[in-house]
Amino acid sequence: MMRNKFKKLFLTGGMVALLALQLTGCGKGPQASIAVQKPEAVTIAVQDIPNDAVVAKVKGWYESELGVKVVFKKFESGRDINNAFAAKSIDIGLMGSTPAAVGIAKGLGYEVFWIHDVIGAAESLAVKNSANINSIKDLKGKTVAVPFSSTAHYSLLSALKLAGINAADVKILDMQPPDIFAAWQRGDIDAAYVWNPVLGKLFADGKAITDSGKLADQGIVTADVGVVSKEFAQKYPDIVIKYIKVQQKAHELYKSTPEEAAGAIARGLGIETSEALKQTRELIWVSAQDQLADKYFGASPGKGELAKVLKATADFLAEQKAIDQVPEQSAFDEAVNAKYIEDALK
Repeated sequence: MMRNKFKKLFLTGGMVALLALQLTGCGKGPQASIAVQKPEAVTIAVQDIPNDAVVAKVKGWYESELGVKVVFKKFESGRDINNAFAAKSIDIGLMGSTPAAVGIAKGLGYEVFWIHDVIGAAESLAVKNSANINSIKDLKGKTVAVPFSSTAHYSLLSALKLAGINAADVKILDMQPPDIFAAWQRGDIDAAYVWNPVLGKLFADGKAITDSGKLADQGIVTADVGVVSKEFAQKYPDIVIKYIKVQQKAHELYKSTPEEAAGAIARGLGIETSEALKQTRELIWVSAQDQLADKYFGASPGKGELAKVLKATADFLAEQKAIDQVPEQSAFDEAVNAKYIEDALK
């Protein structure tokens, strides 16, 4: 947290204005301004993912801890959240590492400041029992649905490449999770790469042939991350720090009382507590302290593996013609900021 280095001062109105001008005019980092500024409201983009963000939302911790009005906007995928950032209609958002890589490549003006989870079996390639698909190679000639520009999309394309299958030999449809479930029920698709809670519904008459945890073991790492508008973060760093502390609170609850955390997720997602608990265990919850390790953010001012993973993800998507161009590694280094986590831990 920012520390006020000044003792109580009795200043005239003119001196106060001068001091405020001096303090806000210097520096670019989270601690550039001593006086804590607050926005009228903070707009947060959310998704139905069984992680810390849902726990915090259901518990009402954003409203109680951030100290400002909180407006939630629900989205079905990170691509839609990128569109909202482009329209400047949100301040903070939760999205997969793949759309984050796309957003950085497109210069959407945000930075990654938190890892909500590292994705394991919570995202899987599900196939219908009736489709006669038992391996990735069996997808040739089949119809597979996935939300484009998502972590699931990246994982699907990576799985095909690892298996030596040309993506052009598979009919890949762009669908949002609710539409995937509807298409699955109609029999319009043979398989889908998607995340919970929709994924769990597909297993009623389907099975997984691979998942993001298995792909991570082969070097294809995906995560759900927190991103914030750089303009908003520079103006209101204290809000970003408090947001992280809210996630820490959710982590502590999950660690100490997983059933209570799962109960909150169940209410938020409209599923049974037992199913919520199962789904949370298919994600890796990384503590704030652990996120500063080199394999994630790395401590400031150096950069850990996260920035490299985002660049590699963007490179792969460009190779697959999913995006047009990718900037240099420096653009990804600049968009990954561990400073807010470090301040939250002080």
